[in-house]
Amino acid sequence: MIELKSPAELEQMRPAGKAVAAILTELMATADVGVNLLDLERHARKLVAEHGATSCYWDYAPSFGSGPFRNVLCTSVNDAVLHGLPHDYRLADGDLVSLDFAIEVDGWVTDSAVSFTVGTANEADEKLIGATRKALAAGIAAAHVGNRIGDISAAIGAVAAEHGYRPNRQFGGHGVGRTMHEEPSVPNDGAPGRGLKLQPGLVIAIEPWFLAGTDRIEYDSDGWTIRSADGSRGAHSEHTVAITEDGPIVLTERAGD
Repeated sequence: MIELKSPAELEQMRPAGKAVAAILTELMATADVGVNLLDLERHARKLVAEHGATSCYWDYAPSFGSGPFRNVLCTSVNDAVLHGLPHDYRLADGDLVSLDFAIEVDGWVTDSAVSFTVGTANEADEKLIGATRKALAAGIAAAHVGNRIGDISAAIGAVAAEHGYRPNRQFGGHGVGRTMHEEPSVPNDGAPGRGLKLQPGLVIAIEPWFLAGTDRIEYDSDGWTIRSADGSRGAHSEHTVAITEDGPIVLTERAGD
């Protein structure tokens, strides 16, 4: 079932969005060459508590994972792109890191993800990260009342094609509200003018993620971490977006976005 939020409920979602943005910003600043992913996870737990929030990942056990997920942060590095389990690994110079994070504050959930390089960046990684950010912006720009889910998907897919990437459609965006994953699904490629019509009060997570060399994925033995099938690197950008009569509102917007 798709739940449309009232203007008052959208206002109630803002604290969760601000908390997600603040925590991800601090985690990005903390992640550096030599930092252990387990320390990043511990820091994330501390920040969740400080913001009076509850992790949406802890004990999460969907059909696609090997649950329950016993962390509050997804840490995916280099050829890993989604659902990466924090583990005993120290970030190395040039690593491409994706952090995915969702929390609940006062009964409302928001979800966001970001990719970045620690230490020395290379041109190919910057192109890949930049493409996901551009695709996210294009998806948000299409998230207007009267458009359809397919318009968002097509906007993301067009950016992927422009940069030479092939989107994987197994995992994509989704509704957000009282829980982390709600209807509707928001694929990262599709046909314009198709799918659910966008109405005021719909809140969705738009999350383009691209792999540099393939659209095929594989799972690690941990049952969660998703990697490119060819070892090429991946990047992931995500915001929680509210559809309103006045245009899309990015609830998880970070300073500088």
